[in-house]
Amino acid sequence: MKVLIIGGKGTIGSRVTEYFAANNEVVIGGRNSGDVQIDIADSKSIQSAFEKIGTVDAIICAAGEAKWANFDDLTEEDYYIGLKSKLMGQVNLVRIGRKFLSPQGSITLSTGILADDPVVKTTSAAMVNGGIHSFVQAVALEIENGIRVNVVSLGVVEDAYEKYKDYFPGHNPIPTPKVINAYAKAVQGKMNGQIIRMYD
Repeated sequence: MKVLIIGGKGTIGSRVTEYFAANNEVVIGGRNSGDVQIDIADSKSIQSAFEKIGTVDAIICAAGEAKWANFDDLTEEDYYIGLKSKLMGQVNLVRIGRKFLSPQGSITLSTGILADDPVVKTTSAAMVNGGIHSFVQAVALEIENGIRVNVVSLGVVEDAYEKYKDYFPGHNPIPTPKVINAYAKAVQGKMNGQIIRMYD
């Protein structure tokens, strides 16, 4: 398979890249690094990147940002960060990427536990994650050519546990093999329109 991994050099993306690179042709996309530059917050950048890459068999997105701040401090512009990047960025990956995807190909998006179990300072991020979940379930009903769209929703992964553990008291880190298994299941399985929740 030819697999495009956006955010393939990040905390989660690098682990996923290691797994798929063992037996597949992997193309890494990133805003400032990788084999091809792609800024998911810019639909023109997405289009340009796919025109350079050509047809792929699977698309994985492990990128996207949203503002973390107290609700009283969030401005309208702060909400648009997550809406434009993590939400519409991944929506546009599906909209544009499906045209460069082989029949029976797959698209795997990424969210997190905040959609189901938000904590303080995550009003924007939780909203965006929930929106992606609803989008995936709906678009799977209409997307053609046998293309499958799923989303992996992770808890606090072990590689980032020290950074985020204070925000998630009582949560155990998600082991890296479980993280990889979730993405492998989405890409190599037959599921469609599913939210693969990897929480403790």
